Amino acid sequence: MSLTGEQFHQLLVWLDADPVRAGEKYEEIRRRLIIIFLNRQCKEAEDLADETINRVAKKVSGLKDSYVGEPARYFYGVAKKVLMEYNRKSRRPLQSPPPVASRSELEPYLECLDECLAQLEPASRELILRYYQGQKQAKISSHKEMGERLRLKAGALRARTRRIRVKLEKCVLECLERAAESNDITLITI
Repeated sequence: MSLTGEQFHQLLVWLDADPVRAGEKYEEIRRRLIIIFLNRQCKEAEDLADETINRVAKKVSGLKDSYVGEPARYFYGVAKKVLMEYNRKSRRPLQSPPPVASRSELEPYLECLDECLAQLEPASRELILRYYQGQKQAKISSHKEMGERLRLKAGALRARTRRIRVKLEKCVLECLERAAESNDITLITI
């Protein structure tokens, strides 16, 4: 759903009386919304940010006189609702688990993973390996202890491990491509 020019203008006026500062605030809020959605693994982060802004803009006429507080906080509250709707819509029905691959089928993947782990800095390697160890409460406790030891909040710890994981995934895929080209191995889809 798109906005009218008048709704967008009212939104900017609500953000700040100075048009330049209002534009800057708008851009900063949109940028932060995109980051929020990306950090929550949303593939359509920009669309969700725009949807959030549109919803707020359509309510601005009633908000500008009654809402007390920083406008950005209102956007973030609406973003939570948009995210909940997105997650509800994107849930897929449970499927039967894929067949388990044999050790010989997994060998190229494991070799590439080992190779890529060896290329990481020791601190990053230890962090990513510890982050994915354990299950349930043990894993939660381990994450909390890691955050305290590294003096990181939970979100910062997740962001750090995500960056390492993305780097690791890229390395593994490149390694598998090289292996497939040189050894004519057939890669299975996991």
